[in-house]
Amino acid sequence: MNPMYIAATAATALIVTPTLPASAQTARAISRSDKAQGAQAHPQLLAQFGGPYTGPQAAFVERVGKRVAVQSGLSNAQGDFTVTLLDSPVENAFAVPGGYVYVTRQLLALMNSEAELAAVLGHEVGHVAARHSNKRNTRATLGNLLSAGVGVLTGSDVLTRLASTGSQLYTLGFSRSQEYEADGLGVRYATAAGYDPYGMAAMLRQLNDDQTLTARIEGKQADAVPTWASTHPNGEDRVARARKLAQQVRGAPAAGVQDIAFLRMLDGMPYDDNPAQGIVDGQTFRHPQFRLQFTAPAGYKIDNGTDAVTIAGSGGQAQFRTAAATTDLSAFVRARLAELGARDTAGVELRSGQINGLQTVQGTVSATSNGRAVDATIIAYRFPSSTYYFLVVTPSGSRLGPLTSLVSSVSELSPQAAAGIKGKRIRIVTVKAGDTIDSLARQMAYPDHQRDRFVTLNALEDSSTLTPGRLVKLVVAG
Repeated sequence: MNPMYIAATAATALIVTPTLPASAQTARAISRSDKAQGAQAHPQLLAQFGGPYTGPQAAFVERVGKRVAVQSGLSNAQGDFTVTLLDSPVENAFAVPGGYVYVTRQLLALMNSEAELAAVLGHEVGHVAARHSNKRNTRATLGNLLSAGVGVLTGSDVLTRLASTGSQLYTLGFSRSQEYEADGLGVRYATAAGYDPYGMAAMLRQLNDDQTLTARIEGKQADAVPTWASTHPNGEDRVARARKLAQQVRGAPAAGVQDIAFLRMLDGMPYDDNPAQGIVDGQTFRHPQFRLQFTAPAGYKIDNGTDAVTIAGSGGQAQFRTAAATTDLSAFVRARLAELGARDTAGVELRSGQINGLQTVQGTVSATSNGRAVDATIIAYRFPSSTYYFLVVTPSGSRLGPLTSLVSSVSELSPQAAAGIKGKRIRIVTVKAGDTIDSLARQMAYPDHQRDRFVTLNALEDSSTLTPGRLVKLVVAG
C-alpha cells in the first residue's frame, strides 16, 4: 500500500474460435479521441496498479507487446503503442483505446515462454481492436470491502463516498463470445508476429491451474481477488478452443522444449508484494516505510492494494489507509466520517485511548446499506510522521466486533525490523542430478503448499520427473 488514492478507471480486460466474426476481421485505426482517452487514463492506471516496473523485464515486455500490437491493424507504427509492465502483485493484463497495453509482473512470472506473453498481449489488443469496450455491460466492483460477510455494498448515507479499494479495482462484463473472439485475435496477432500459436492454450492452462490452487489455498472459490482469471471467464472449453485454432495454424505442438531465454529473463524479478508497498505474511501486514504492522483475525483475508489494505471475513470488513500527520485526532476522525457522508459528526461520541503506546481516537456511526443496518467505525492512530486509520464495517450493534483484535494489533516496527522486510523474488535455477520436485519445492519461500506452488508455477504435472539441465522457477526470500 502507498499513500496515493486513485479513482476508478474503466479499462478493457485480458485474455478460439477457428472462424472469427466478420466484425473482427478489420480494426479501426487509432483515432484522435482514442489517443486522448488513453492518455488521460494512463497515469491513473499506473498509480492504481503500483506504477511501472522499471527492472530489465520491462524492456522485454515492451518489445514483445509492440511487435504483437502492430499486427492488429490499429497502427503500423510500433511507436503508436505504449506497453507497460506494472509493479503489481495482482495477476492481470488489460488495454485501453489509444494504444495503451498493460501486464502485471505477477502475471508475467506465471508464464513460461515468450509465446505465452505474446498471446496474452495479443488478446488484450484484440479486445480494443474489436471495440468490445463499446459493446459490453461494464460495472466497477469494490473489491472485498463491503462485498462479503455482512453482504453490504455502498449505498447508505455513510458509505456513498467510498469508491475504491486500490489495485483490486476492475471491470467485468465481456461476454463469452467476446472472450472467444479476443482469444482468436490474440492467436492471430501472435502468430503473425512469429510466435508459436500454442502459447494461448498453454497460458489458459496455466491460469486454470493457478486459479484452482488459489481456491484450494484459500479454502473457497477463488473469486474474492480480481485476478486475470476471475475477470476473464476461463475453463477447459477455452483451452480446447485455443488448441484447435493452433492446430489449424501449425499442426502438433513442439514437445518438451523450454524457452530458455524467456525463463532467464525472469530471474530476479520481485514476486508477490513489493516491500515498498508493504507485504502480507500470513495474517500479518507489515510496511517498512510506514514502520508499522497489524494482524488480521484467523479466517480473514488481507488484500494489499495500491491505496489501501482491505481485510474481509464473515463478521465484517475493514480498510486501512494513511493520511498526513495531525495533532488533532478527534477532528481527523470527524472529518473522515463526514467524507463518508455521515451527518452531524459533531454529535458523534468519540473514544480516546492508547494502543501499544500509540494515541488513538475512534468514532462509530449507524447506517443502512441495501436495507441492512451496519456500524461504520473510524479509528485513527497518531504516528510521528503520519496518521493511519481503519474504516471498519460490521453488522449493526457490533461496533468493532470480531475486528477488535485487528485494530488492537497495530504497532510500530523498530528500524531493524523494518529493514529486515525483504519480500520475495523469482530465481531461475538449473536442475541438478538428484534434484526432485520435493527437494526443490522445499526452497519455496512459503510456509505451506510448497510443492503445489512449485508445480503450478512451472507448469508441471504432479508426477513429473525433473531431468538435469532443465530450468525451473523458484520463489525465494529477498
